[in-house]
Amino acid sequence: MALSRRKMISLIGGGVVLAATAGVGGFAVTRRPDAALAPWVQAGGYDDMRKRALSWAILAPNPHNRQPWVAELQGADGLLIWRDKALNLPETDPFDRQLTIGMGAFLELLRMAAAEDGFDLDMTLFPDGDDGPVAQVSFAPGGKPDPLFAHTLERHTNREAYEDRAIPSDVIAAMAPFGRLVTDPAEVGEIRGLTRLAMRTELTTRATYMESVNLMRLGKAEIEATPDGLYLSGAFLEGLMAIGLLTRAGLADMDGSQFQMGLDMQDKSLRATSAYAVITTPGNSRVDQIGAGRDWLRLHLAATGQGLAMQPVSQALQEYPEVADLYAQAHAMLAADGETVQMLGRIGYGPKVAPSPRWPLEKRMRNV
Repeated sequence: MALSRRKMISLIGGGVVLAATAGVGGFAVTRRPDAALAPWVQAGGYDDMRKRALSWAILAPNPHNRQPWVAELQGADGLLIWRDKALNLPETDPFDRQLTIGMGAFLELLRMAAAEDGFDLDMTLFPDGDDGPVAQVSFAPGGKPDPLFAHTLERHTNREAYEDRAIPSDVIAAMAPFGRLVTDPAEVGEIRGLTRLAMRTELTTRATYMESVNLMRLGKAEIEATPDGLYLSGAFLEGLMAIGLLTRAGLADMDGSQFQMGLDMQDKSLRATSAYAVITTPGNSRVDQIGAGRDWLRLHLAATGQGLAMQPVSQALQEYPEVADLYAQAHAMLAADGETVQMLGRIGYGPKVAPSPRWPLEKRMRNV
């Protein structure tokens, strides 16, 4: 069904979508993909100390929600942690930098969960180089609980428009140990322009955009069957799907109304931003990238504890050719003394959002 953007808005606004789906088997009551969200409820519910920690670690943020971690039990107290390279993002993350940052967030949440349970972790990164496991881990008694861990179940990536509301100075001060916050209006305006252009570049570059389209899970059934990637759910969006106003083919048509509406929605959220969070590292080694992931997780947990929402908007930090000029601009703007900008995110006050789908722990282990 090919419709103009104006006609789509007219149909949605006039209630056609809701009328078409109301009362059909309780369709409009709930389209929550509960099976794909079960890991958020099951976290900590294992007898083995390693599985308990892993069940928390799988809730860590990660690029395109790929969840690339794989765990392997070793002996009575050890783990090997791998990155599943079948889940790479060759178009938007050609050097696996972002995926490695995601592994850093996973390892930090693993450490925090183990400490909460009374264990310290002896962790060796890349024991066999870049082609082997990401980390070799052993558990030992000890570990000091981290206050940030308390915010794990409330930490969610928030892609909605944020309130036009300044972050108070005391909150900024409380966040200072975890990362740099940019709140100066002039700087914010420059970064906002950069992030909007970078997002548009990713979405209008065919190869990078189709990488995302191919990872989209449309509606509850697809999300529960494959609870990774980018997800579109809820009664309203599934109402659009039910009457053909939201389809994979329509999303892939870069000349069509569905693509343009998606572009507009992304830009609306990016414009509704009055502060940014930045993570930099002195170098850009794999260990630096792991460290950036650890820092990003802690920053996000701290923000959650302060009632703040966050969303990565690191498109200008990606390393495919079409974004090279924006990459240079981002580093000129945000880095000093040759540092690497590893993460850039929106931060502010936003509405409550649902958690992201997750594979159950057993699906991310080599030996359960």
